[in-house]
Amino acid sequence: MDLPHHGYRASVKPRARAGPHTRDPLLFEDTSSAAPPMNNQGYYTPGYNMGGAPVGGPGDAGVNNLFADPMASAAMMYGSSLANQGKDIVNKEISRYVSVNKLKYFFAVDSKYVMRKLLLLMFPYTHQDWEVRYHRDTPLTPRHDVNAPDLYIPSMAFITYILLAGVALGIQKRFSPEVLGLCASTALVWVVIEVSVMLLCLYILSVHSDLSVFDLFAYSGYKYVGMIFTVLGGLLFGSDGYLVVLTWSSCALMFFIVRSLKMKILSSLSHDSMGAGATAKPRLRLYITVATAAFQPIIIYWLTSHLVR
Repeated sequence: MDLPHHGYRASVKPRARAGPHTRDPLLFEDTSSAAPPMNNQGYYTPGYNMGGAPVGGPGDAGVNNLFADPMASAAMMYGSSLANQGKDIVNKEISRYVSVNKLKYFFAVDSKYVMRKLLLLMFPYTHQDWEVRYHRDTPLTPRHDVNAPDLYIPSMAFITYILLAGVALGIQKRFSPEVLGLCASTALVWVVIEVSVMLLCLYILSVHSDLSVFDLFAYSGYKYVGMIFTVLGGLLFGSDGYLVVLTWSSCALMFFIVRSLKMKILSSLSHDSMGAGATAKPRLRLYITVATAAFQPIIIYWLTSHLVR
């Protein structure tokens, strides 16, 4: 018996001749389960893919067949339709509470309108015509009517106020992310509370007007403009400058609020019965307008006094 030796080389044995009843040989030899080929030196052939099918082989063909499969295409189309339906449902639910088209109206501004509105907010005493203009029962956009409320100036003024508050706190060596976040959240919460109280009062008094939630947020957010000038006056001229600018901006904002809401609240008469109630409703509307205007200086002082020392 021959003993195995180290370095034994594999040899190819001659195949036996096919018998008379043997099937015809295949044109291509099946090597899917066979061992890796070896060269004439008895070693494995380099470059052989031990992990799977060669590039361009049955693996790629399976991927192509997956995309070419009608069932896979139908499943992809069904998934896409479900995604579109979900998107439509989400947009419909959002539109129930927030009208995107109406929200775009409050941001339809230009640079000319912004400059005129800022001058109107700080110097409203010389302005004569406060009535909002309409075109075919539709109010004109802010860029065409300076009396129209907008949300662009309140939004930009809020961001500017937060940045200015950070500068003021940094000058006084009191800056920290927590304090700045508290200033931002407090300023935003006060506006939400003011709008909520306003809506509640209008609902209790059954005041039917064309004021929307966006209108109230716009009129309430204009106070950020006065807050910016107040903080700047305090930083540049000290406590005396702070008091002067606070007085001027508060009076200007009160005058602006009264004249702007007068057309929308006082002129909207609800269907009251005859008697004392009919004469009391206009008086209550006047009280709401004046109280809203008188509340602005208190909020301005509350949100700016701690920034100027």
